[in-house]
Amino acid sequence: MELDELIGVVNEVAASLQLPMDLEATLDRITRSAAEATPGIDHASISVTTKGGRIQTLAPTDAVATRADELQYELRQGPCYEAVAGEPVVQVDDLATDLRWPEYGPKAAAEFGIGSQLSFQFHAEPNVRGALNLYAGQPDQIDGETRQLGEMFARLVAIALGWGRHDETLSQALASRTQIGQAVGIVMERYRLDPDRAFAFLVRVSQSGNVKLREVACGIIADTVAKANGR
Repeated sequence: MELDELIGVVNEVAASLQLPMDLEATLDRITRSAAEATPGIDHASISVTTKGGRIQTLAPTDAVATRADELQYELRQGPCYEAVAGEPVVQVDDLATDLRWPEYGPKAAAEFGIGSQLSFQFHAEPNVRGALNLYAGQPDQIDGETRQLGEMFARLVAIALGWGRHDETLSQALASRTQIGQAVGIVMERYRLDPDRAFAFLVRVSQSGNVKLREVACGIIADTVAKANGR
């Protein structure tokens, strides 16, 4: 991406940080921009800790990011998990062979096609802690430029959560994430699609109808419940 294009991306994201903001849309824009603007990066997501200590994913760019995040939460290992737990920056150049994560690394490389990964811890007032996660499809994709851009986008996430975050707002964002996951499962079963294609299906419906992804997911869930109740 050329410098003027990158500046345009940053300006667009920064403009979305003006109050009042749509937190979900702003975080989606940041992760999408991070994946598009950072050389070598194919997927991005945000991990946040909840009051109960659980970790959840916000604003994944696709199903690969979601599944990779959730595998790290389940195994309690991986760059994403370690960044949330306390490491400021966690980088892995070859996920399949890195000895730090003997379960997560080989499985993520084989099942999700992830070659390298980078996670940045962030803190947002008053008490949000999390990480921006960047995934590359090939090994050895992370260099100094990748780290600089990733750190910049992580700061934007912290600003968005710090400025726009109220308990109710974050709860709504987490609820949206759950609803989208439920809708992906319904679409997978209904149309016999894998997770990536089911997620892409929801995105296409959202874009073609100019409707938020959360609203598309809620509509699919409501339709499924209505059919199950015979209405």
